Amino acid sequence: MIQSSNIQTRSVGMKIFTDDQIWEIRQAAFDIIERVGFKCGHKQVHKMMKQAGARVKDNHINIPRHIVEECLATTPKGWIIYDRNGKRAMEVEGEKSHYGTSTASPNTRDAFTGDIRPTCIKDIELGAKVADYLDGIDFVMPMGSAQDVPGEAAEVHEFEAMVSNTTKPSVVIGYTALGCEYVYEMAAVIAGGQENLSKKPFIIAYPEAIAPLFFPDEVIERIFVAADRFMPQLPGSTVQPGATGPVTLAGVITLITAESLIHITIAQLRKKGCPVAMSGNVGILDMKTALMAVGAPETNLALAAQAEVARSFNLPTWGLAGATDSKMLDAQAGIESAFSILSQGLSGLNLIHDVGYMASGMACSLEQLVMGNEVVGMTKRFVEGITVTRETIARQIIEDVGPGGHFLVQQHTMNHFKEELWNAKLLNRQTIDAWNDAGKPSMEDRVKEEVRMITETHKPEPLSDKIISELDRLKKEGEREILAKLEKG
Repeated sequence: MIQSSNIQTRSVGMKIFTDDQIWEIRQAAFDIIERVGFKCGHKQVHKMMKQAGARVKDNHINIPRHIVEECLATTPKGWIIYDRNGKRAMEVEGEKSHYGTSTASPNTRDAFTGDIRPTCIKDIELGAKVADYLDGIDFVMPMGSAQDVPGEAAEVHEFEAMVSNTTKPSVVIGYTALGCEYVYEMAAVIAGGQENLSKKPFIIAYPEAIAPLFFPDEVIERIFVAADRFMPQLPGSTVQPGATGPVTLAGVITLITAESLIHITIAQLRKKGCPVAMSGNVGILDMKTALMAVGAPETNLALAAQAEVARSFNLPTWGLAGATDSKMLDAQAGIESAFSILSQGLSGLNLIHDVGYMASGMACSLEQLVMGNEVVGMTKRFVEGITVTRETIARQIIEDVGPGGHFLVQQHTMNHFKEELWNAKLLNRQTIDAWNDAGKPSMEDRVKEEVRMITETHKPEPLSDKIISELDRLKKEGEREILAKLEKG
């Protein structure tokens, strides 16, 4: 007999490491930080580290464990991320998963011609617009690196193009520290000031150190820019097994953990209490082609395992899914996208980006994004599990219908079918005759039609004319200042 009518939802999950194995990786990471250390020439980091008690010699820094642990103690254990309008959008904590777009590719696969060509600002606008429409996509990144604006100042152009076409939260990479400062200024204009933006952040920074264990000055400056504003940031170095990290996945995870701990320590010494994740990227080096394989199963396995280590610190995590090494929307694209989205959803990674990557990350694709959104919907429904209550067990309804009856006309069916049964948008569930009569459309046909419909009919919520004017002013000013600074050296 059921004793309570309280909702009980069965969570679906998976576990890769034992607690003892996580402990071993944590110990190794702390040991690397203290004994191997990291390379960094930034004078402010040298000063902070010396004051904290670390050893600094010839741009090489070794951090005693107690300093790292003190910094971990002041790092927030989860974040609330808001949308452009200041509404609560994502709880980045525990095993709650949120999916986002691909980013930073020099090329775009044109959804209407199929050609792979250099990315332009218009592609960034379209990517944000399509992502704004898709219900499975929770956050947006600029879908590509625009090649039709000055590369050194591209972030101010890309951020304006993106934020003007979606209300969803965003993750921004940034190419220079000054560029990041201008992006935050632009975001503050939308939020009504930096104080409001810090209280209700809708953007997340993504400073990327260089594996193994190298933190260039420019990366440090971007860490500082986010920390000073108490804005959330994601450590994002990319470890390639056998290239920029050990070939063994346990070694890769240990290295990512060490680099994340270093990043967290730098940020906390700069501004105690600022939000930082424990994260990194895994890019599998294909030993036949020497290219990075974004669709490899080891990528998903390593990221899922690294997330388990991060959760042992109660810190937010970062994934990479919905990507493919294929150059077209084919069976390979579907297989790699579906496998990665499901496996990382099961693993409970928090922020899972790169839905829409093609060609080993060298091209962004609206088609891959739209197809990935369908898989995200399936995955979210699966991970949601099964709710068990008196109502959902339906014992009385089964008795009322009895042997040989049916449930189509039952009010219980009307009350629950929309929430219980996921509604496919692109998957073909027609009869064979109906499919033949429709011209036998393939998945690629349906995806192309969906992209066309979204781009032609969806109208993202616009920014006010005043905000648009101010963003344009900051974009132009930012480009001038960034290029002038670079010219001066």
